[in-house]
Amino acid sequence: MGTVVQNKAAVELKGAARTFVQLLNDSVTDATIVFVIDGSEYVAGRRSGSARHLPDAVTVTVHRDRMFDRVLGEANLGLAESYMDGDWDMAEGEVADFLTILLRNRLNRKIRKDWRLIRNVLGIRLANALRGKEGNIHKHYDVGVDLFDSCLDSTMSYSCGYANSPDDRLEQLQLNKLDRICRKLRLEKGERVLDIGCGFGGLLIYAAQNYGISGVGVTLSKVHCERASQRVRETGLDGKVRIEYMDFNSVQGDFDKVVSVGMFEHVARREYKNYFGTIARVLQPSGMGLVHAIGCGTFRNEHDPFTQKYIFPDSNQPQLSEMAHHLEQNRLAILDVENMKPHYAYTARGWLRLFRKNKHTLDQRKYDLQFQRMWEYYLACAIAASQASDGALYQVLFTKDYTAPMPLHRV
Repeated sequence: MGTVVQNKAAVELKGAARTFVQLLNDSVTDATIVFVIDGSEYVAGRRSGSARHLPDAVTVTVHRDRMFDRVLGEANLGLAESYMDGDWDMAEGEVADFLTILLRNRLNRKIRKDWRLIRNVLGIRLANALRGKEGNIHKHYDVGVDLFDSCLDSTMSYSCGYANSPDDRLEQLQLNKLDRICRKLRLEKGERVLDIGCGFGGLLIYAAQNYGISGVGVTLSKVHCERASQRVRETGLDGKVRIEYMDFNSVQGDFDKVVSVGMFEHVARREYKNYFGTIARVLQPSGMGLVHAIGCGTFRNEHDPFTQKYIFPDSNQPQLSEMAHHLEQNRLAILDVENMKPHYAYTARGWLRLFRKNKHTLDQRKYDLQFQRMWEYYLACAIAASQASDGALYQVLFTKDYTAPMPLHRV
C-alpha cells in the first residue's frame, strides 16, 4: 500500500474528497472513519461518546476518488453504486458498520444546516448534471429463486425474524418469528387462515404442522407461487394448505384469521383502503388479523433512492398512523403494536452470512460481481437501518370483535 501517513488533514485533499472528509470530520461525533487514499490515511470524526455496542471505528480504502463525487452528488445511491463498481472497500470493519455511523450522525440533516457545504455539494451536483453520469447504465437482473436459496434458511422466510437470544442463528430467528405470530393470533386447530403475500409459504406450512390450521396463501409472484406449492406438496399438506396466484382484491371466502407478513410495504397508498377493506370483508365476526411491515417511525416518509432503484421499486414505508386509520375505518380494533426494528439487524446478518457462504454456487453470468456487491450492500443497508435509522418494523395485531377478552400479556 505504500507509506501510510497518519492523521493527514482534509485540507490536503482536493475537490469532492476534501468536502466529504471535512463534512465527516465536522459531523461525526461518536466514531472515527479513516480513508486510505493513494497510500495515505485521512482521519475524520471523533470517538468520544460513541454508542455502546455499535461500531465506532472503520477504515475505508478508496480505489477511485470519483467515489466522493458520487456520494455527494447522489447520497446513498452514489455510495452504493460506487461500491458496486469497486470504487471502495472496507479495510477494517464492515460496510454495515460504515453505514451505521453515517446514519446515526444524520449527515443529510447536517448538510442542510451548513450553507458552506450546501454550496459545495450543489456545485458538484451541477457539474455532474452538465457532464452526465459515466457508466450510469445498469443491467436489469432477473432475480430468481436461486438467489433466495443462497441466503435464506430452510423455512424460506424473507422477512424479519425474532431474536430470543443474540446468539440465535438465522433459522431459529425465523422459527421464533413464525411461532410468535401463531401465538399472537391464538391459532386453534381447524381454523382457516388467509396469508396475504405468502411468499414461499413458510408461515402457513409452519402453522398447519404445529397448530393444525388449514390455510390459503395468495401472491402475485409466479416464482413464489410455484415454489410455495411445491413445498406444500413436499410436506404432505395438500388439502390443508393451498397457494394461489391472485391479487388480494380477488380473495373470496371466510377466514378465522388473516395474516400478512412483509407484503404491505409493496401496496400503493391508493390501495390501502382496499387492502384493509379486503381483510375486514373476509374475516369472521370473531376473527383476528396481524400485519407485519417495515414502516416509517417519523412524520416524513423519505424513500431511499438506492432501494427504490435496485431492490424494491415503488415500495412504501407506511406510518403507524396510516395503518391505524385504515383499521379504524374498517372497525378493526387494534389489540397490540410491537416495533421489532432491532431484530432486523440479526436477520439481515444471517442473510448476509449465508449469501457470502453460497454466492459461489450462483450462475456468475446472471449474478456477476457487480450484482453480488449490490446484494451485499443492500443487506448492509438493512443492518444499518435497523441500528440507526428512523425506520420501524411493525407488527400490528387487531380483531373484528372488540368485545372479546384480551390477554393480560403479550406473548
